[in-house]
Order: sequence, then structure tokens, then C-alpha cells
Amino acid sequence: MRKFFQEIKADLKFKTAGPGQKLSEPSRAPAEKPRAEAAPKPRQAPTDEAQKAAAAALARLELKPKGKAASGSQEHIKNQVRKELMAEAAAGEKNLSMEEKQQEEEGAAAPSVSGVYFICPLTGAIVRKDQKEKQLREAIQAYSSVDPVAASIMEIHTFNKDREKVRVCVETMAKYLDNIYLHPEEEKYRKIKLQNKVFQERISCLEGTHKFFQAVGFETKTLPVPGQETTEEFLVLQEEVLSRLEELKERKERLLSSEPVRARLHRQLALFRPSPAAARFQLPHDFFNLTAEELRREQRLRTEAVEKAAMLRTRAMREKDEQREVRKYNYTLLRVRFPDGYILQGTFYARESVSVLYSFVREALRDDWLPFELLGPGGLKLTDENLAFNECGLVPSALLSLAWDAAVMADVEAAAEEQRSPLRPELLARAQTLS
Repeated sequence: MRKFFQEIKADLKFKTAGPGQKLSEPSRAPAEKPRAEAAPKPRQAPTDEAQKAAAAALARLELKPKGKAASGSQEHIKNQVRKELMAEAAAGEKNLSMEEKQQEEEGAAAPSVSGVYFICPLTGAIVRKDQKEKQLREAIQAYSSVDPVAASIMEIHTFNKDREKVRVCVETMAKYLDNIYLHPEEEKYRKIKLQNKVFQERISCLEGTHKFFQAVGFETKTLPVPGQETTEEFLVLQEEVLSRLEELKERKERLLSSEPVRARLHRQLALFRPSPAAARFQLPHDFFNLTAEELRREQRLRTEAVEKAAMLRTRAMREKDEQREVRKYNYTLLRVRFPDGYILQGTFYARESVSVLYSFVREALRDDWLPFELLGPGGLKLTDENLAFNECGLVPSALLSLAWDAAVMADVEAAAEEQRSPLRPELLARAQTLS
């Protein structure tokens, strides 16, 4: 019986070791081969796992009553052994994958930055990328107690993402206010019917619009409809506002001229001491994940690309489409290595221009007038400061080198009483070790 199981295991696990022999056939002597031919390769012995699985299966079968064992077919026994071996193999692979995953997690390098951060322009708070919208909303709502008109204008321009709808909305609202300013004696201009089709389609559906009308002096009233027995809701301007028409005009101008409130990207400026690990980057998920708005924009660009693919395109059109292909990242982490080995690091939008990086470096210098050049990977000079980082291949991360103007630096060093770093002292005091 033991020999029988060994033959089954050999047939299932070691088919590549050579042809086997069925148990139902009489044993055959191997054909005699010429002496010049190499001896056949010995069959590889079963692994420890296979032996343990087969032994366990054999033990379970031997514990069963002989009558039931005798009644089972050879095919049933073969299937049972196959299941045992497959289960053992799956368990081994699972344990191995878990161990590999644990080793990868333990050996993974720390991220170069902990994430993408933004600065709220109203409070100065620094928040993560996924919290910036919430922070802006809370800040604007808090500002309502200080200046409700300004807060409502911020809501209209900031939280309604469709810029065309916002434009139509504010122009329509401005028209309402213009009518009041130009015709203060006309009562009909001081009432806005809430169920009016234009008001519903252009104004009421946008966030912040009702707050604006309330802030400038409108109140909601239910009034009878002339010639009918029904009533309808209206926004009615309070009488006292008529004495402040210039103020109403000024608020209309603010509504038209305002822009969305945008959180500012936090550069996360950092200075590192000289390190051979400067070219190694470990970026967090914030550099790759797309928000719902970013996904919609990406889908729109892809749709446009498909439509243009069906038409004849000029070289300029093809180049523009190729540029869109590099717009796969919203952020990039850039490092600038100085001649003395120090490394300046910052976070940027992938679509920002190279000129922003030049300004970023100048702000870190003790003397911002010192002329320098930035060299990209491979030593290529970044001479066109109007190019975006993604157009220069500097996404999602890159290590650049800074080169001073040799003649100017020679004069500076000759005039200086002692040699000193061109970087600002407060930055040098906070220099970190790059891991």
C-alpha cells in the first residue's frame, strides 16, 4: 500500500522526471540501450512537504475500516491524494507570500515626504491633500460671522466647480442688483420670484447664492399672486437697503470680480546634508492618487484625444497630444544638489514652470542675486524657464544640480573674509540627514 501511494505521488508531482508505469500493467524490464548512451537521469526524490502530505493521507486511510477502504475505487483514492497535495501546496504558498509581504514592509524605505500638504489662505492652517476642501469650507463658514457678504461670494466662486455656470450665475445676479440700483423707485425690481424659471436654472441650483441675497438685504416672503388666489415665495429687498444703494453697487462689483479661494500648495522646504541617497525617491500615494475632479478632467482629456484620433492632425496637434500624455502626475518632488553637496527639496505642481524652481532656490540663498544654472538629469541645462516640469520630464520626482557662475563666485570668494555657505543660516541650522 505504501508503495502504491509513492507511485501516485510520483505521478502527480514529478512528471518531468521521466515516464512512469501503470499499476495495472505487468512490470517491464527497461530496454537495453547501447553502452555509448549516457545513463538515464535518476528520478528526483519527493520533497519533505510531499512526503508529509502523503503520509498524512495514508494514515487517515489506514484508520478507516478495511471494508470501506476496499470498496473505494482507485480513482477516488487518487483524487483524495491530489486534494491533500494541493491543499499542502496552497498553504505553503500562502505562508510564503505572507512572509514576503512582511519582509517587504519591514524593509521598505521611509517616504521622502509624508504626503502632499496645502495651506489654507484664510486661516494659515496646513492640512493634507484630502482635507483641504473640508478646511476651506469650515474657514469660509467661520468667516460668515465676520463678513457674510464676502463669505457667500467665496462659496459661490469656490464650491461650484462648473466655471461657466458660475459665470452665468453671477452675471444674472448682478443684473438683478443693477435693476434695483438703476430703478430704485420700481417695486417690481425689488422682488425676485423663487419659482421663476431663470432663477431656478441659473441661480438657485448653485451653492451660496441664497446666502448672498440674504446678506445684501433680501428676505424670503410669501406673497399673493396678483389676479389669483394662490401665493408664492419671493425674495424681497428690505426698504432700508434703498438708502444704501452705493453699497449695493459695491457688493455687485465684488461678486463679479471675485475668484475662487484656493488652498496654496505647501512646498515642504527641506535641506539635507550631503548624501549618496539623493537620487533615491520614495513617494507617498498622494503623488499618484487622483481626486474625483482630477479623474473627470483626465476622462475629458482622453475623450478629446479619441475624437482627434479620428481626424487628420497636423504636426502641432500631434505634439500637443503628446504633451497631454505626460500630464499623468499632479505633483512632483524636486531636489537641487548644490556644489558643496547640500540638497534642497520642495514639492511642486507638475504643471508649474521651471521659473518657479529658480525662485524657490533663490529664496534659499543668503544672497539671492548670485547667478546660477540648474541642470536636469543627464546634465541638460534648464534654460527655458517657461517650460513646465512635466514637459521637461521632471515628474514625479527628479534630482537636479546647481552650477554657479564661475567668474562671479571667484570674485565673491576673493572679496569675502571667510568662506561661507551660500545658503541661508537658518536653513543650514535645520539641515537633516537624508535616509
